[in-house]
Amino acid sequence: MTLNRTLFRRMLVEEFRMHTSLFGVRRFLLFPVFVAVVVTASAWLLGLTGTAMETVVAGVHLLVFFFGLQVGTAGLVGRDAMRNVLGEMTLLVFSGRTLPVSRRRLLSVFLLKDLAYYFLFFLTPITAGFLPLVAVGELSAANLVVLWLSVTGTFGLGAATSLTLVGVLSRSQVAVLGIVAAVAAGIVAEGITLVSYTPYGAYLDQTVVGAVGGFLPFAVLLVVGPLAFEPTASRRVRRFESGRFDRLRSLGDGLTARPLLEITRSSGSVWKVVFSLGVLFGVAALLLDRVAVATRIEPSAGIAFGTLLALGTFTTYNWVTQFDEPREYLRYPVGMDAVFRGKRRAFLALSLPTGVAYLTLAAVWYPVVDLLVGLVVFPLVSVYVFGVTAYLTGLSANELLFDTALFALYGAALAVVATPLLVAALAHGSAPVPSLAVAVALSVVAAAVGAVLSRRVGVRWHSRLRTE
Repeated sequence: MTLNRTLFRRMLVEEFRMHTSLFGVRRFLLFPVFVAVVVTASAWLLGLTGTAMETVVAGVHLLVFFFGLQVGTAGLVGRDAMRNVLGEMTLLVFSGRTLPVSRRRLLSVFLLKDLAYYFLFFLTPITAGFLPLVAVGELSAANLVVLWLSVTGTFGLGAATSLTLVGVLSRSQVAVLGIVAAVAAGIVAEGITLVSYTPYGAYLDQTVVGAVGGFLPFAVLLVVGPLAFEPTASRRVRRFESGRFDRLRSLGDGLTARPLLEITRSSGSVWKVVFSLGVLFGVAALLLDRVAVATRIEPSAGIAFGTLLALGTFTTYNWVTQFDEPREYLRYPVGMDAVFRGKRRAFLALSLPTGVAYLTLAAVWYPVVDLLVGLVVFPLVSVYVFGVTAYLTGLSANELLFDTALFALYGAALAVVATPLLVAALAHGSAPVPSLAVAVALSVVAAAVGAVLSRRVGVRWHSRLRTE
C-alpha cells in the first residue's frame, strides 16, 4: 500500500508538472474555469431551444464517457506521442522495464491517478457549470451532487473500458471482437438497457439498487483491466521495408510518406485513427437518437455525421504530427510549406477513407439517400479542420488541450462552421431543400477558408520557428 500511495502521489505531481511546464501555471489553471463557463453557456443555449434538462445531462454523460475512452487509450497506445512532446523522458506508467514494479501495478495506479486528476481539473468544472441551474431551480442541489458522482464514474467507466479492451487485445484479438459484438447486440436488442449498468443509470435511479447496478461494472473493470493486460516481452527487431516507403511515397513525396510510415510503425498503428473517428461516430449516432426521441425532430443524419466526423479529424492531425520536433525541419533543405503540404496529404489519406467507411456503416440504420450529403460535407469540412488546426497549432497539436486561450480560439473557429451545420441538420425535417443547400454552401466556403489557411501556414510557422 505504501508503494501504491507513493506511485499515486508521484504520478499526480508528474502530471501537474507536465501540464504547467507546457502551458504555464496561470494558463493551465484557467482551463477548469473555461470548462465551467462553456458548460453553463451550453446548458443555457440548449434551454433556449427547448431542450429538456434530462437531455442535456444525458449528453454530458455521453461525451464524458467517450472522453474517458480516449484518455484511457492515449495512456496506453499514445506513449510515442507523449515521448515526442516531452522529449527524452519516461513517464512512470511506462517505467516497468526500469523500475522493480510490475506493469500491472503501474497501470492500476495510473488509472486511479487519471480519475483523481481529471476529477479535479475537468469533471468537477463540468459539474460546477450546472450551479447556475441550481440557483434558478431547474436542478436540485441533491441531484447536482449525484450528477457529480455519476459524471466522474462515467469518465472512469470509459477509461477502464479502454484499458480492459487493450488488455484483452494483448491476449486475443478474437475475444475483443466477441466483446464488441456482444455489447453491440445488447444495445440493439429490444428489452436490454445497458444504461442501467452505468453510472448514468445510477443518476436516473437514485436508489441503493440503482447505485449498485450502476457502479458495480465500473468497479469490476477497474480490477479486470490491469489483470487482463499481458505485457509483451518480445524484443524483436522491427525491420524497415523499403517497398512500403516507396508505396507510401507514391501518394505524394517523402514528406507525405514519412508521417504515414511513422503511424503504421507506431503503437496502435492506423487502428488508433480508426478508433478516434469511431468514438465520434458513436457520439453522433447516440446524439441523433437522443435528439429524435427528446424533440420528435428527424435531423439529417448525413449532415450531422459529416460534420461531427470532420470535427473528429483533429485527432488524425494529432497523429500525423506526433513524432515531429518542429525546429528539426529548419536543418533540412525543404520549406515549411512543403512540410505542411506533406502533412495535409497524409491527413487526407488517413481521415477520408475512414470517415467514408463510417458513413457507409451508418447506412445500416439510416437511409442511404439521407447520408449522401455527408459524403459532401465530411471531406470539405475536414479540409477546414486541417487548415485551422495547422494554422493555429503548427506541428504541436498536442499542446492545444490545456492552453486555455488557444483552446478557446480553436473552439470558436470550429463552432463558426459546426453550429450552423448542426442547425441545418436539425432543420432538415421541416425544410429539407434549404437545409441541404445551406449545408453544402457552408461546407464549400469552409473548405475554401481551410485551403487558404493551408497555403499560409508554412510561411507563418517558418517565421515563428526562426524567431523562437
